[in-house]
Amino acid sequence: MSENQNLSRELKNRHVQLLAIGGAIGTGLFLGAGRSIHLAGPSILLAYLLTGIICFWVMRALGELLLSNLNYHSFVDFVYEYMGDRAAFITGWTYWFCWISLAMADLTAAGLYIQYWFPSIGQWVPSFILLMVLLIMNLTAVKMFGEMEFWFALIKVVAILALIVVGAVILFQGFSTNAGESSFANLWNNGGWFPNGITGFILSFQMVVFAFTGIELVGITAGETKNPSTVIPQAINHIPIRIIIFYIGALAIIMSIYPWTVVSPDQSPFVQVFAAVGVAAAAGIVNFVVLTAAASACNSGIFSTSRMVYSLSKEDNAPKSMQTLTSHQIPANATVFSVAVILVSVILNYIMPKGVFVLITSISTICFIYIWAIMVICHMKYRRSKVQSAAANKFRMPFYPLSSYLILLFFAFVIVILAFNEETRVALFVTPVWFVMLAVIKAKMKEKKLCTE
Repeated sequence: MSENQNLSRELKNRHVQLLAIGGAIGTGLFLGAGRSIHLAGPSILLAYLLTGIICFWVMRALGELLLSNLNYHSFVDFVYEYMGDRAAFITGWTYWFCWISLAMADLTAAGLYIQYWFPSIGQWVPSFILLMVLLIMNLTAVKMFGEMEFWFALIKVVAILALIVVGAVILFQGFSTNAGESSFANLWNNGGWFPNGITGFILSFQMVVFAFTGIELVGITAGETKNPSTVIPQAINHIPIRIIIFYIGALAIIMSIYPWTVVSPDQSPFVQVFAAVGVAAAAGIVNFVVLTAAASACNSGIFSTSRMVYSLSKEDNAPKSMQTLTSHQIPANATVFSVAVILVSVILNYIMPKGVFVLITSISTICFIYIWAIMVICHMKYRRSKVQSAAANKFRMPFYPLSSYLILLFFAFVIVILAFNEETRVALFVTPVWFVMLAVIKAKMKEKKLCTE
């Protein structure tokens, strides 16, 4: 073990490219899409497009900041520089909490997917097994994490592309499902584009935003990428086409094959579609794919939370023991600590298996919005305080400062939406407790430091 080494830089270009895709395709799409379709109908495509534009701008702001100083290992480093120690402490631990809650949601989803084949098994059992396997993989080597995530993401990409191709064949050949004939007309024949009015469209944004959580993971990998100045711009600039194909394209096909009116909010629409067409084997394959998507997101959660705790420790915002690296340059203590907290979700799935998913995703959405907003604010401070550096930066955020204000306005809009939905409203009361707790802990740490001096 060593406490003075740096994190490994073993992630290659193909690892980061697939990490960027994997971060944008997770449980929010595979499982959460059922709920958002149920709320908004076909207008969900517009919700994904608008949210995708906002997230792309956030990523461009993040990319510009990371490339302004290649010594940054994560975005917490520039939060510390532009907003101070207290903001870095709160932001770092909040991002850790974001991915902890996301990993919990993914473990819950994994248990639900396993029940597709084994309905008699409690959903906590596969969740526990999956978590232990991922812990071992993350303690092995950074390259192992990159390889595992590469193949997880590749499975997702191939599956969605296959679904789009097979779906197009089904549509053009006029196959029928148990819900009627497959046709693009299903997008507007069942109540129009906004069948539940503007209210349903607006309420869908919580789950849509949650579907994009994790898209910033490519920024976390900056410290362990061999060629950040080349790799990061490529990964970020490819985000728009991925959104069009993987979100809008896939969901448009699904709602054309299988009318949105019969999509269940509690199941994966990807699995439902193939089951409705009568291809049982294909439905099983798709269920395996969405299971790997959950495993992938949880894998990313373990990776990002361990690196965040490591980074916080370097800034004296976490115990020094979290800086300890293995011979493979992996923060082992930080990894085990994060997994131990994620393990709480296994207990929750045993005690209260129903209703956990919506609560966790709502809390996660609020915390991610905070993180993204902090990134944008830091970018604005960077542009104002380092004019010459910003002018020389080759990877500049488009439409600044208008895009920055539009991002913050959109985030405020989503927070307001959460207050109007009974299922998500509770998250607005729970999440502030987290921020208050962090502020108190930081104040106590400052007092203790002054006393020792």
